Amino acid sequence: QVQLVESGGQLVQAGGSLRLSCAASGRAFSTYVMGWFRQAPGKEREFVAAISRSGSLRSSADSVKGRVTISRDNAKNTVYLRMNSLKPEDTATYYCAAHLRTATPKREEYEYDYWGQGTQVTVSS
Repeated sequence: QVQLVESGGQLVQAGGSLRLSCAASGRAFSTYVMGWFRQAPGKEREFVAAISRSGSLRSSADSVKGRVTISRDNAKNTVYLRMNSLKPEDTATYYCAAHLRTATPKREEYEYDYWGQGTQVTVSS
């Protein structure tokens, strides 16, 4: 069982920056591919970014490319999502997720085995 706990969500003004964190339980964090997804009110959950086990490979959605950076610290069992130039349309609940079976970043929800409870990001205009 893997537990994921997100933090760092808050109310920010458009154009601002934010860093989200996701802390994972267990000793095998370095073997998990980690991803970030988000869900806005009335919309389906969507992929934001993902990172490979070692951190050498990253993938991000076109809608956020150039504005987000995903990173990880395997010594701290934590994955981060840095978001810059925030827009009101970035308002959503942000979830981290863990994929345990392979090594490369995944973009599809069904690929992930464990999910956190989410952290709310609200961007005001």
